[in-house]
Amino acid sequence: MLPGDLYQKALKDLEGFDRIWLIWWFHRNKAWRPEVLPPRGPAKRRGVFATRSPHRPNPIGITPVQLLAVKKGHLILGPCDLVDGTPIFDIKPYIPAYDAFPEAKSGWLAEVDAAQQATPSFNVTFSPLAQTQAEWLRSAWSVDFRERLLEILSRDPTPHRTRRIRSRHGDLFDCGCGAWYAVFKVTGTEVYILHLKPSFPLKFLLDPTRPELPDREAQLAFRAQWPECVD
Repeated sequence: MLPGDLYQKALKDLEGFDRIWLIWWFHRNKAWRPEVLPPRGPAKRRGVFATRSPHRPNPIGITPVQLLAVKKGHLILGPCDLVDGTPIFDIKPYIPAYDAFPEAKSGWLAEVDAAQQATPSFNVTFSPLAQTQAEWLRSAWSVDFRERLLEILSRDPTPHRTRRIRSRHGDLFDCGCGAWYAVFKVTGTEVYILHLKPSFPLKFLLDPTRPELPDREAQLAFRAQWPECVD
């Protein structure tokens, strides 16, 4: 919050609300796209105004965030989808009676939600090596992304930028989950995960000037344990 008595007074009575709307700016965006590829659903481009994409002609975002407390001109918030330094244009109270319409139609997302409820189209299997690597990550480093990986690949393992699935050489693909990749192949409706691998190159992991990378030590240990699985 900017300094000054006027802004301090403007926060009066806000603390009684469980949630607030933040109106903000996608300040890192330099251009917009009329059609975008959402992370949910099939690899199909949608009109940007039918999505929450940041690539908008006027890059303004809104977020209904949990308000935990107001202390000395600062708002203590719950989890939200903004990066550090995001400019905030305005703050408004979230009023459930006016701001929530649970029976409203959700357009193309209704089809995506229905597909998510259906039986998965693909069967996903871990190779013995991939299973060993996953168990090692869980037991030694408390890293376990198998549930998320199964959720993604059992629905649709085709290449998709925002789901971080990409084609590799030959008939291989990989899927990113956090700081890791799973290398897999597809035969019919069978997805076979061959092995896991770190997502960061070695030069990044060893660079002391680079900001802290997620799972840095685990990735270095993985490279030493399975060098044959690292590109």
